[in-house]
Amino acid sequence: MDKFRNYDIVFSGLKNGKHEFRFEIDKAFFELFDTEQEFTNPRIVAEILMDRHTTFLELWIKTTGTVNLVCDLTNENFDYPIENEIKVLVKFGEEYDDSDEDVITIPMTDHAFNAAQLIYEDVMLSIPMKKVSPNVSEEDLEILNRFSPEIIEEEEEPATDPRWEALKKLKDKN
Repeated sequence: MDKFRNYDIVFSGLKNGKHEFRFEIDKAFFELFDTEQEFTNPRIVAEILMDRHTTFLELWIKTTGTVNLVCDLTNENFDYPIENEIKVLVKFGEEYDDSDEDVITIPMTDHAFNAAQLIYEDVMLSIPMKKVSPNVSEEDLEILNRFSPEIIEEEEEPATDPRWEALKKLKDKN
């Protein structure tokens, strides 16, 4: 986790109450994650409001800015606004546990909480599946809609064992 040290929220030594942290998120941040990104030129600010309590921390993480995407229809680059906010409760326990998406447990001996993963997920969840430039014409959108696969929800009939059906018929006769 040393490579993510710049995104630590140091809470030891802070009084109970609200504290603000601000992180500039750019290309170097995303390179830390060793994953290929669907965007370029991120210009994002992560503002974190932490309300420190004796036995837990409340974090509100707000990411705002822009990333550069490639339009799925026209292949032109365009800036896409990023704006998202998440709330996370960080409590103290025996060992690290992030199995609950809203509550993260960190060891009681920790003096800082690293927010890099939460910031990363917050930004990644802001990127749309279909990347369509705001400059796309109505004609292009019509073509996209015409050739996009339609999602048809079919009701799936439960598979029943024919032996149960026979027993059910016997029960209905009585």
